[in-house]
Order: sequence, then C-alpha cells, then structure tokens
Amino acid sequence: MKRFYKQVAVGGSGGQLTIELDGRPVLTPARARLELPNAALARQVADEWQAQTEKIDLENMPLTKLSATAIDRVAPNPDAVVDQILDYAKTDTLCYQATEPPQLADRQRTVWQPHLDWAAVTYDAPLRVTRGMIAEDQPDTSLQALRTAVQRLTAFQLAGMATAAAAAGSLVVALALYTRRLDPEAAFEVSHLEELFQAEQWGEDAAAVARRAAVRADLAVAANFFSLLREEEERQ
Repeated sequence: MKRFYKQVAVGGSGGQLTIELDGRPVLTPARARLELPNAALARQVADEWQAQTEKIDLENMPLTKLSATAIDRVAPNPDAVVDQILDYAKTDTLCYQATEPPQLADRQRTVWQPHLDWAAVTYDAPLRVTRGMIAEDQPDTSLQALRTAVQRLTAFQLAGMATAAAAAGSLVVALALYTRRLDPEAAFEVSHLEELFQAEQWGEDAAAVARRAAVRADLAVAANFFSLLREEEERQ
C-alpha cells in the first residue's frame, strides 16, 4: 500500500489515544479504532507510521500490529488467548531436558533450573521436568496458578505475552521477560539453549540463523511492548 498521508499525530486523551493520519484515526484490520492505553505506546506507534516512506510495510510496524491484535483478537475473547498461552506451560521448553550429550544436559540443568525454581516460588507453580522427549503432565494446581497470573493481564499485555511465549516455546521464559527477570537476548539464549548448543557443535545453517533472528526480533518487540505499557504506570 502506498503512503497516502502527510501528517501523523496522536489524538484523543487518557486511555483512548488514537493515531491520526492527516486528521483521520487509524483503524485496525477489523475496522475498530486503534485506541492505545497510554502516551508512551502511542508515541512509538505514531513513530512507526511516520517512518513509512513511499509504501506502508506493516512488517516494519510491530507495535502497530501487536496493538491491533490486542484490540481485534484478544479483547473480544481473552479467555481463548489465556488458554493458548497456558498451552506453553503444559509443554514448556525448560521442562524437557536432554540426557545426552552430558555437556548439553549439564548446561540445561544449570541454566534452566533457576528459572523453574523462580516460577515455582513466584507463582506457586512448580513444574515437572522430564529427561528426553517423553511427555509429562504438569500439576493441575501449578497450571491453575499460572492461569490466575496470566488472567490478571490486560488485553494489550496478553498480546505481548502470547508473542513472547510463542517465540520462546516457554511460558516461564515469557513471564521472566514480562517481569524483567530476563532481557530479550537472555530470554532468547535461555529458550534456544539446545539449538545454540547444536550450532556450536555442528556449525551454522543459513535457514536456522534466519529463524533465530526472527525469534530474537519477536522477543525484543514483546519486551519493548511490555516496557511501554508499564512506563506510564511507573510515572504515577
């Protein structure tokens, strides 16, 4: 789509801020107003629109896309998104640890167990660890505790959480990113520990490098989204 506007501005007030293109509000794909919860996020979304040149490329507008997802897909049915996020706890990457080679097994235990311990203490949600690929059902009480924690999130926070959990293959890592226990690069290294280990042993593959770059980008966007949503609260 060609750029059809000259001026970008933030309109509205309070938690109903909009992005205006030549005075007209931006709409989501479902034709709702792109209403943003605070000025910090609105400013950066406006910057994404201002940065477009001759053509509008939504792939270069991740905050706009996440915000639209929160409005169009999350807000109308948050329970469905909570269920989707909880699926990552049921098969959390950190709970599936190798037995061989010993170097990988040791690295996983050393890196992953502190985060599992943190989740157990912080959310009262101990998760079972299995060695190898045999599926292990997680305790219902732990899953319910994690559900309760996730249900407290707003639609915008849920949109970021869904992105982070999908990128990491881990709800534990996504929560650690949300709470700033992990920064985006650390979240990537923790959640993709096995893949990085294999690359050390056998060398890089171009497709794998591109895939990891996309995951890194998703985690960075989610972390920035969380930070912007939090920024206004911290000022008050």
